[in-house]
Amino acid sequence: MPDTVPDRANSSVLDVEAVRRDFPILSETVYGKPLVFMDSGASAQKPRQVIDAMKNCMEHQYSNVHRGAHYMSAATTDAFEQARDRVARFLNAATPDEIIFTPNVTAAMNLVAHAYGRAFLKAGDEVVVSEMEHHANIVPWQMLAEATGVVLRVAPVEDDGSFRIDRFAELLNDRTKLVSITHCSNVLGTNVPAKEVARLAHAAGAKVMFDGAQAVVHGPVDVQDIDADFYGFTAHKLYGPSGLGVLYGKLDILNSMPPFLGGGDMIDKVSFSGSTYKDAPHRFEAGTPAIVEAIGLHAAIDYVADLGFDAIQAHEASLRDHAHERLGAIDGVRLIGTAPGKAAIISFLVDGLHPYDVAAVLDRQGVACRVGHHCAEPLMDRLGVIGTVRASMALYNTIAEVDALAAAIEKAKKMLA
Repeated sequence: MPDTVPDRANSSVLDVEAVRRDFPILSETVYGKPLVFMDSGASAQKPRQVIDAMKNCMEHQYSNVHRGAHYMSAATTDAFEQARDRVARFLNAATPDEIIFTPNVTAAMNLVAHAYGRAFLKAGDEVVVSEMEHHANIVPWQMLAEATGVVLRVAPVEDDGSFRIDRFAELLNDRTKLVSITHCSNVLGTNVPAKEVARLAHAAGAKVMFDGAQAVVHGPVDVQDIDADFYGFTAHKLYGPSGLGVLYGKLDILNSMPPFLGGGDMIDKVSFSGSTYKDAPHRFEAGTPAIVEAIGLHAAIDYVADLGFDAIQAHEASLRDHAHERLGAIDGVRLIGTAPGKAAIISFLVDGLHPYDVAAVLDRQGVACRVGHHCAEPLMDRLGVIGTVRASMALYNTIAEVDALAAAIEKAKKMLA
């Protein structure tokens, strides 16, 4: 499968209308109104290129991978491992063997917590997270703490959602053994300075993991440049299918870790007296993997790479800035998270109105947003709110749709006053 589509040449300007034509669902209507989809932070829509790649596999070459002695298995195995290679190049991993396919990014975080944490951390060792973590980067460490006596420490976030690197650094000491931080907040859009976080963590003698579920969607990630020990993301937020996540890990670290799950395909030899295991990545991929989904992720990465992150970032910055201006000008609207350089993730509240009521009115206007605590209850507590409405934008959103969001908020104010 080629890495690029020849008829587009990574222009510095995104042709949004052409992009929208690639996403069949964007022509749908909701309650008789055009769909304005602003819930991509939860799960992004899929371009036809991804749909077609998965459909082609199921119609023309599908089989199980790695062990078949026939043409279909060989062809599908090649496609599956090409997907691994494509992810490795997407993240600039040193080798495809550093790429593990998991069911989702939550499973990737749990894999590290259980396979690395239980093997190498002990009572009194410290794991540092931040106040703006998704539950997937909190609960696994709490489970580890309950099982081993590891201590969880929390880096604070500022009122505007900024991540203060100096306050993070103050938490690090000779007991810090692992730092696990979001690269981009799913609620605030805050971008964390990953390279500096990794430098400080390593200087303290700690390993570092990043939750990149939001970050890989909005900009390029080079795991070697930031010197991440582990990095996780999920396919379905990157315009690919659900049911597939990715864990990058430095190869020497992965091969020092015990398996997380046992079963077929991760073993070297099995007998009733004992078993031995393959090296990474296969030692962490027990059972039949998400084959068609991996092929879909390959197509999704090719799609994003073809558009080019320079064009994507410029477009999403214009959406973010326009949204802040338009929503900030509406009386009673409170923007939650205004850190400089943030992603196009806009959380907000309307004074005197419950966020669920606001979201319900937006829905009736065809505007699809998220509402609630966004799997970040500790952050909601920190900010003193019960939840927010979240408009998370993507490469297919338009300035006109931001205006539609603003108009729908105005309507909600009138209807719910």
